[in-house]
Amino acid sequence: VRTIPAGQVASYGDVAAALGRPRAARAVGGALARLPDDSDVPWWRVINGRGVVSTPDLHHHARIQRALLEHDGIRFGPDGRIDWERFGWEPEPEP
Repeated sequence: VRTIPAGQVASYGDVAAALGRPRAARAVGGALARLPDDSDVPWWRVINGRGVVSTPDLHHHARIQRALLEHDGIRFGPDGRIDWERFGWEPEPEP
């Protein structure tokens, strides 16, 4: 997740696949949700596969995540989705 640059996003499934566990998207979400508040991991750059923020709106987390993404340069359409073609992260292939 630390390698996802500002201005790009990945899905929970993308992160799980990059870890060699393509069916572990929920585990990725759970791990990111358990990060301490002072973590330097850019958790907000991971969204669901439909291109929307899926963080529960407990304690305003969904609005915080969207604001952080917008600060990174991510733009949302009127339907609340991002354009994967424009903002989706493609990791560098291993040499």
